[in-house]
Amino acid sequence: MSILPAAEFAADISFPVVIVGAGAAGLIAALAAREAGVEVLVIERDSTPRGSTSLSAGLIPAAGTRWQRAVGVEDTAEAFAADILAKAHDTPDPAMVAMASAMAGPTLEWLADQHGLDFSVIADFLYPGHSACRMHGLPKRAGAELIEALAAAAERAGVTVLCDAQVLKLAAEADGRIVGVVVQRPDGGTERIGCQALVLACNGYGGNKVLVAQHVPELAEALYFGHPGNQGEAILWGEALGAATRHLSGHQGHGSVAHPAGILISWATLTEGGFQINTEGQRFHNESLGYSEAASPVLRQPGGVAWSVFDSRIGLIAAQFEDFRQAEAAGIVLRAPDVAGLAARMRVPVDALAATMAEVDSLKVSGGTDRFGRSFAGVAALQPEFCAVRVTGALFHTQGGLSVDPRTRVLRENGEPLPNMFAAGGAACGVSGPDASGYLSGNGLLMATALGRQAGISAAALAKPAE
Repeated sequence: MSILPAAEFAADISFPVVIVGAGAAGLIAALAAREAGVEVLVIERDSTPRGSTSLSAGLIPAAGTRWQRAVGVEDTAEAFAADILAKAHDTPDPAMVAMASAMAGPTLEWLADQHGLDFSVIADFLYPGHSACRMHGLPKRAGAELIEALAAAAERAGVTVLCDAQVLKLAAEADGRIVGVVVQRPDGGTERIGCQALVLACNGYGGNKVLVAQHVPELAEALYFGHPGNQGEAILWGEALGAATRHLSGHQGHGSVAHPAGILISWATLTEGGFQINTEGQRFHNESLGYSEAASPVLRQPGGVAWSVFDSRIGLIAAQFEDFRQAEAAGIVLRAPDVAGLAARMRVPVDALAATMAEVDSLKVSGGTDRFGRSFAGVAALQPEFCAVRVTGALFHTQGGLSVDPRTRVLRENGEPLPNMFAAGGAACGVSGPDASGYLSGNGLLMATALGRQAGISAAALAKPAE
């Protein structure tokens, strides 16, 4: 990825802070910079702000919030940080984990108080790896709803968002100081936009098959469920400037995307007592570990597909999510009054499904642990009406990225920061470690939210004239 020498760059227009990417990270960074009194430009390659945020469930984990307290959930940033580190086997940077877990709650309350986002906490089920109910979302529990709310808040705050504009090059001094960006418009024309501080919020490299094959080969042929614009530019620009990267093999997968419809099916269908089987009616993994690490086991099954089996009670829990309601409306959620009827609709061997169902029911009664290590203690047995959805494994987004410090400054290999470059969201190294098993539910939007706000604060402080 080429870097244009500053001597060859003449700006057509300049902003104190330029942000690349209008997903959650970029828009939250813009809101924070505007609050600091700095003019900001957000550059978005699409015709409207969307990003990977729009494809997510829109749920943000945060600890110690007023919404948790209102429903009697006791939680702290320290407990949240401990959960992150435990899930990722102590591989993330503890300072970044502490920063993100402490920043998330105040950021959600700031978005609610200053920008009118109507958050509430999901309190009727616990996401894998979390020791408390801390997933927060807007009423529809949908990523599209979240990005629309953030875009509306940015417009009210006077943030300038330039859509249909793709950043082709960064312009920099010899010491790595960014002086601006070169933007291409759909008609092929270009603009040169100067800046005093640059925030990279253009996510990771999930849409770049070459980089995925290099860093996450087990998902090289998997369905990609992220934004196609996630081509890894932030990483490539950073590396061209001598920035360090970390945990590039880290990623969020998902083992429950409806096939072939491509609709996300909530993992609550499994954690609340459901299970997955292959087309032969056999279980094949521990569903309680989490949806990210489930992608590979699902893809290893015949045809690269599996079935998520649950019941109507669990379906009511999942129905609070817009995606699941869409799946129901599309007829993807199969229903039957008995096991034989469900097997017929699924076209799996009825004897195998019945045996698997009986084995799981027995484990629930005894509170036992199965051969995969999943404990069924305290989990309710499935009751008619039974439900099933055919699913496949998918890559959602990458979790590795540019090395940053708690101020979100992009770091060189020697640990020194680049002069005026910041990174947030998927452009920065996350807190999930080097593989899928380290992904704690919500880590992606956690880094978009916490790092996004901090990046806006840090960039504004650098760009704002001394008083």
